[in-house]
Amino acid sequence: MSSLRVNRRTFLGSSLAAGTAPLLLGAEGVSAAGAGGEVPWLADVQRPPEKLPADVPKLGPLLVDASGRAITTLEGWQQKRAAIRRWWTDFLGEIRVDRKGPPSLEVLDEDRPEGVVRQLVRYEVEPGVACEAYLIKPAKLAGPAPGVVVLHSTVGHTIRQPAGLEGNPAKAFGLKLARRGCATLAPRNFLWVGESRGYDAKQVDRLHERHPGTRGMAKMLYDAVVAVDILAAMPEVDAKRIGSVGHSLGAKEVLYLAAFDERVKVTVSSEGGIGTRFSNWDAPWYLDREIREEGFGHEHHELLGLIAPRAFLLLGGDSADGDRSWPFIEAALPVYRLYGETPRLGLFNHHKGHSVPPEAERRVYEWLGAYL
Repeated sequence: MSSLRVNRRTFLGSSLAAGTAPLLLGAEGVSAAGAGGEVPWLADVQRPPEKLPADVPKLGPLLVDASGRAITTLEGWQQKRAAIRRWWTDFLGEIRVDRKGPPSLEVLDEDRPEGVVRQLVRYEVEPGVACEAYLIKPAKLAGPAPGVVVLHSTVGHTIRQPAGLEGNPAKAFGLKLARRGCATLAPRNFLWVGESRGYDAKQVDRLHERHPGTRGMAKMLYDAVVAVDILAAMPEVDAKRIGSVGHSLGAKEVLYLAAFDERVKVTVSSEGGIGTRFSNWDAPWYLDREIREEGFGHEHHELLGLIAPRAFLLLGGDSADGDRSWPFIEAALPVYRLYGETPRLGLFNHHKGHSVPPEAERRVYEWLGAYL
């Protein structure tokens, strides 16, 4: 899947004015990025629920090789990891686009809410295929900022949600992270065209015409990688400090983005349904019906293995994710431990449905603040 190996080139954009702004410091007293400390609740999100639901999936161990032997070394895991990555990239299919660098951005609109510059931008994500996004940056910075890709949920106002222009303020991650010192980019999912309030499932057919044999999630992953590429090439952004966050639809996308783009160091996935049977992963714009066939044999704990040892927090509310998501964390923790570092992987269940209540929102910023 060579198209996922995105090059970094200089992005011709306006630099931020010199000044000072705290990096990921909010009202909750989040530790500054790069401080090297752990979130104080790390042990809590690595503790199994007191009682697991009866319908939890049974996952195969990750640290077993093709011959059934236990994998006990990092070298052995790297071989298994390469095989897992090959399988999933083959399954997703390839978006064949010859790109020589990040696309140029056209600024369509700009405003300056308190402390930030918010721009509606358009760029060519594929030849002849446009994408719109909100790029939000602190109005003042003393040096390169962390960059965060923010992916919206299934709502008619799409990118206006993370930009803080419409919808539940708890999901305005792009705006709030910019106010905490990050440069954020929130692209519109390919299922929505222009200002349409409803998604267009026929976009999947158009995708197949351009890229036969690909799945919808391959397109979502490709578009998210382009977003990372844009951020990483900006002079205002520290390309070694890239994160991602998403809720629902966006949570699905950041799971795949973190698994297949190693530039993404920190991720928060909220209520996406990490298990392939937890939500509508069989929809044609995700993975399609094949995942429901008997003997499919793969699950998303394999993606968590690909993400290791980078930081990944799963948020659930007992809707798409929750206590039944624990086996995925449990299966991946041994892989994280092979790296000889503190495992930065966990599940926080707020038990409040398909939402981002205040206690979950705080953890988004604390997780990113500690590890980005």
